[in-house]
Amino acid sequence: MRCPYCAGENTQVKDSRPTEENAAIRRRRVCPDCGGRFTTFERVQLRELLVVKRSGRKVAFDRDKLVRSIEIALRKRPIGDERVERMVSGLVRQLESAGESEVASSTIGGLVMEALRGLDPVAYVRFASVYRDFREASDFHEVLGEIAAEPATTHDAPHIAFESSVVETAPLKKH
Repeated sequence: MRCPYCAGENTQVKDSRPTEENAAIRRRRVCPDCGGRFTTFERVQLRELLVVKRSGRKVAFDRDKLVRSIEIALRKRPIGDERVERMVSGLVRQLESAGESEVASSTIGGLVMEALRGLDPVAYVRFASVYRDFREASDFHEVLGEIAAEPATTHDAPHIAFESSVVETAPLKKH
């Protein structure tokens, strides 16, 4: 494994332990050249996945990009890293076991939306605003209406409930 600090190729594993319910191995590494320490993860990959973008362009599936987008939606929310990792691992397994080597980006987005909906309603709305490309306040109103129609027990945070008086907003002025 190449050192991310000095690009040295002789890094040494100092510690290995299973993570993600034995679905991955976390390795602590050290570089003898610069003394840099870093962590790597080893996971089973069932197949190479290609993501088909809306434009038709195909790119290699990037698990880290998926994690980053979910973490952005969950920023400052009371959801632990372990739950995020389990959710991402479940999504990746679902994509890999679907039997297709090419997956539409809309399919991935839909799976993430479904997972976030059950995990955290605020993160769901945040992700939806980017994924569905919200342009007006009414777009938020529609999604909040969807959440308000669900029983409050669906979410991990039962204290979060949206009332119609909260959802209704005045139109934004355009400059």
